[in-house]
Parts: sequence; structure tokens; C-alpha cells
Amino acid sequence: MLLEALVACAGVTLKAVAAALGIGLHDARVLAEGDLDVRGTLGMAKDAPVGFRDIRLRFALDSDATPEQLKKLVELTERYCVVLQTLRKAPAVAISL
Repeated sequence: MLLEALVACAGVTLKAVAAALGIGLHDARVLAEGDLDVRGTLGMAKDAPVGFRDIRLRFALDSDATPEQLKKLVELTERYCVVLQTLRKAPAVAISL
């Protein structure tokens, strides 16, 4: 679910940034994968971490834009993607009952 949220947010952000920059996209795919030891999440191994250790986000873009324009597009998408930035700068979380 976390990776799906990341891909969805990055995809929406990518389209918005592309429109703002006037970059046409024939096809755009955002792919995410991560390393997760499910033994931690399932409580099978107390020494296994709960959560992702590493996450990789990849953009597969088909466009007539120059490589420099595509690089800028990805940089700005990275900067403005709320889910990505939240993962990078984890906020304080308050839990109550």
C-alpha cells in the first residue's frame, strides 16, 4: 500500500509538472519497488525489522522532450511529491486512544 501511494502521488505530480513545463508525454509509467522482510511485519522474527529498508522509484517516460527537460521534470516531481517528501523527512506521529 505504501508503494502504491508513492506511485500514485508521483504519477499525479509528474503530470502536473509536465503540464506546467509544457512537456508532452506520450506514455509515462512510475514504478516502485522496495525491500521488506515480512517476517518482521508478521511477528515471525523479533530481530527482523518492520517496514521497508530500501525503496526504489523509477520513471519510464516516452516523450519528445530533451534529456535535460526530462531530468528537470523528474527533479521537480521529486521535489513536489508529497508522499516521497514525507518518506524522506518523516514527520512526528501522535497516536492516541
